[in-house]
Amino acid sequence: MELLFNRYMGTDWLADHDNLFYWELVNEIPDRELWDTHLWLKRKLLEVVREAARLRWTRNHASSSLIMTGGVMLDPSVLTIGFARRFVTYKRAELLFEDMDRLLRLVTDRWRPVQIIFAGKAHPADDPGKLILQKIFNAARDPRLAGRIAFVEDYGEQLAQYLVHGVDVWLNNPLPPMEACGTSGMKAGLNGVPSLSIMDGWWWEGHNGRNGWAFEHTDDDAAAIYRLLEEQVIPLYYQVDGESVPSGWVRMMKEAIRVCGTRYSARRMVKEYVNRFYAPALLEALK
Repeated sequence: MELLFNRYMGTDWLADHDNLFYWELVNEIPDRELWDTHLWLKRKLLEVVREAARLRWTRNHASSSLIMTGGVMLDPSVLTIGFARRFVTYKRAELLFEDMDRLLRLVTDRWRPVQIIFAGKAHPADDPGKLILQKIFNAARDPRLAGRIAFVEDYGEQLAQYLVHGVDVWLNNPLPPMEACGTSGMKAGLNGVPSLSIMDGWWWEGHNGRNGWAFEHTDDDAAAIYRLLEEQVIPLYYQVDGESVPSGWVRMMKEAIRVCGTRYSARRMVKEYVNRFYAPALLEALK
């Protein structure tokens, strides 16, 4: 994305990256160019996923069923949801599996399918977290889900970088009010990846109705996610113009970039601390 930003925002934007002026220029990026860049990043992600599976096959002689869980059947043309974080109970990685019949319909739809990439680790002493990870892993092995569920091993900083710029939607469904912030969603948004998130953490202030989707905590949060996917996310992604560009989706991508680029950076944070707290405190101390 940086090359695209340099072309349309100027090469000075990074030195002044909390300046709203630069991020408004994101709207000047042609839809075709932004979409093609995203598809290129998406293909890079899937290439990394497949290469990791190939190496497990050749080096470790892993069984074919284990290799299948790693995402070898993922399709770059399919709407791709990313879920990558620590496997702890409150983050509820298994939430989408509460209604298997509904999930099956989503991932096996002939014309508008969905695929989901999971990545993350559980603490060695966190048995409930390890059980959730095992549940996801077993789902990725289930032939009924048609290879549309992937669990990518060895989650680390490099894989995280590929994920936040290569998936189409960033899923966040912790149990409120447990989410302290949610920086992965900010990183995804800066790369034009909108979030589908419960109203918790950063999404309370980050969501404006045009940069992703939000739902409130109820007794059935899984149903809220399914409904958003069926009624809003999937139709918007697969609705393309005469040039095969999902223009409505690209508008949301641009808004995700604009919001995250303007509001969420260490530069803005430090400037606010200095101007609102440190400088006034110093002046008060000098009196």
